[in-house]
This record gives sequence, structure tokens and C-alpha cells, in this order.
Amino acid sequence: MSKVLEDKFLLTVIVAFCLISFQFSSVEVSAELNDDIVVITVDSTNLKFSPNEVTINEGQTVRFFWSGEFLDHNAVAINGIFNSGEPEKEVDYSFTFDKGTNDTYNFICEPHELLEMVGTITVNPSNDDNSTGSNSTSSVGSDQDDMSSSSSLSGFLFIPALVLIILVSRRLR
Repeated sequence: MSKVLEDKFLLTVIVAFCLISFQFSSVEVSAELNDDIVVITVDSTNLKFSPNEVTINEGQTVRFFWSGEFLDHNAVAINGIFNSGEPEKEVDYSFTFDKGTNDTYNFICEPHELLEMVGTITVNPSNDDNSTGSNSTSSVGSDQDDMSSSSSLSGFLFIPALVLIILVSRRLR
């Protein structure tokens, strides 16, 4: 009877491990990567952007980054200034708010807009002394569509989970 209890306990640990790995499948990247880049990820548990409100200065970049999501997501500005593209499970999209783009920008995840998956980016004027205010021209930010490969916590946890499942299946024989 001890072997059966031991096998059940090991199987329970494996299932718990797998559930935890799926819970944290989206890599949590810190909100401030550096002074010029702010990262926005997806809180897949609550279908929200994380953070859903950011304040930056002109010249800074917002990076929308998620990997290993169960559902497809995107980030689209309501006024059309940026668009991460079609909804996908893996997104690495950056947009730089150039000089003259100070404003408040609301954005949505198109597939989950009705579930209130929305966010706001507030862009403050830059502290550059060369700006003249009324004579400055409004420029549209630079689009940096970076679909580079990204590391994912779920990919890392998949390997140990697979090894544990193989070990348990051999032990139950």
C-alpha cells in the first residue's frame, strides 16, 4: 500500500508542477527595462495588460512583449499611432514616441476589448530645451516591429515536467 501512496503523491506533485508552469507561462518582465524602454506584458490570468497605465516622456519606447500565451493578443492604439499587428501568442513589438507626440493614447487588445483588456500610455513633453512649443512639428513615432525570438518560462518548465512524467510512467510499470 505504501508504493501506491508514494506513486499517487509523486503524480500529484507532477500535476501541481504542470499547473504552476502554465500559470506563469507569460514571462513577467519588469515595467522599467531601462530609462528609455517601458515594457508592457499580458496578465493572462485576468486578461489585462500589465501595467495597464504607463507614463513616459517623448523619446521613450514602449515595448509590448509576451510569450507562450494560451490566447492570442495584440496592442492597437485607438487613434492608430501604433499597432502590434494581428493577435498572436508571441509578441515582441516596440514603438518609440518621438518628439511632438506628447498626448494620452488609449490602446486595446482587439480580441478582448469587450472584456476590458485596455490600457493607457501618457506621453509627457520631453525636457529638451530646443523645443519651441508652437513651432514644433508633430511627428509620428518610429515603428520598430521586432519579432525576435524570446525566452519563455513555460518552455523552460516544460522540460522538467516532461522528465518527471517519464520517470513516473516508468515507476508505475
